[in-house]
Amino acid sequence: MCKDVYVFAEQRDGNLQKVGIELIGEARKLADDLGQNVVAVLLGNQIKDKASELIAHGADKVVVVDDEMLAEYVTEPYAKAMMEIIQSHNPEIVLYGATSIGRDLAPRVSARIHTGLTADCTKLDIDEETKLLMMTRPAFGGNIMAQISITKSRPQFATVRYRVMDAAQKVESTKGEVIVCSVKEEMKQSPIEILKSEVIEKTKNIEDEDVLVVAGRGVRNEKDVKMCEELAKALGGQLAFTRPMIENGFGDVAHQVGLSGRTVRPKLIITCGVSGAIQFTSCMTGSECIVAINNDPEAQIFNVAHYCIVDDLYKVVPYLTELVKQQKGDE
Repeated sequence: MCKDVYVFAEQRDGNLQKVGIELIGEARKLADDLGQNVVAVLLGNQIKDKASELIAHGADKVVVVDDEMLAEYVTEPYAKAMMEIIQSHNPEIVLYGATSIGRDLAPRVSARIHTGLTADCTKLDIDEETKLLMMTRPAFGGNIMAQISITKSRPQFATVRYRVMDAAQKVESTKGEVIVCSVKEEMKQSPIEILKSEVIEKTKNIEDEDVLVVAGRGVRNEKDVKMCEELAKALGGQLAFTRPMIENGFGDVAHQVGLSGRTVRPKLIITCGVSGAIQFTSCMTGSECIVAINNDPEAQIFNVAHYCIVDDLYKVVPYLTELVKQQKGDE
């Protein structure tokens, strides 16, 4: 019998990734609806001590596979380890972060155990009648939202976007069970060997930024984009873009906010010339403070903004930049 909600707790260089903590928070809600447990799966080298942190964030159990072969992510050993755990424990649901690792690992494991996978989910629910996992994700380039369920195979697999869920709160005194799994010799076999790895340039993702300035179609050219970038730098944040701006070559997809880009939840987001289509707003409404600048008083962005500035962005943005610089100078 299949039971429990499993979460792949991603780690890099021995450090737990925030996406795993978010997934544990969401898994807790799903497991409570099903009357089951949350089980975190932790793969790596010398990472057994991290299990207590996952328990403190809400995992009832942590399954650990600790071996030198898992020190760095290589598809084959990780896939074999996940398969072994799934086949031994028969989970009802398995959640992965929609990261580069999660997007590589989840489809390989699901294909090998012949189960369904819904990728890039933005919402998860349990159907009250069927008790199936209802997975919502963007489709047709983000123009519609599709709700998908896996009816004929188990476990139910999903990769979930980072920053769309609330992170689990840490409770220090929480108790849980740690299960250490041994590594079989065949799990260590892989046609891929890492000869060398290095970080070429480490930059902060827009998902992790506290302050974002977003340039929309109201920003007309590259010179005007730099105007918005100056405001972002003055505030100590990053510049981001809407999809039309990316398509016009003003930035890369790593800095795109929207269903076909990234989901963000900064403390402050300032939108400049953004109309406010649902494909954009659905991926930033979790922000603590939303300031919208648009000369159209009927712009949709004002429906989600906390502060609405109906004026020419070419007046407002330079004024705000100067104001921030002056305030920093006074300090």
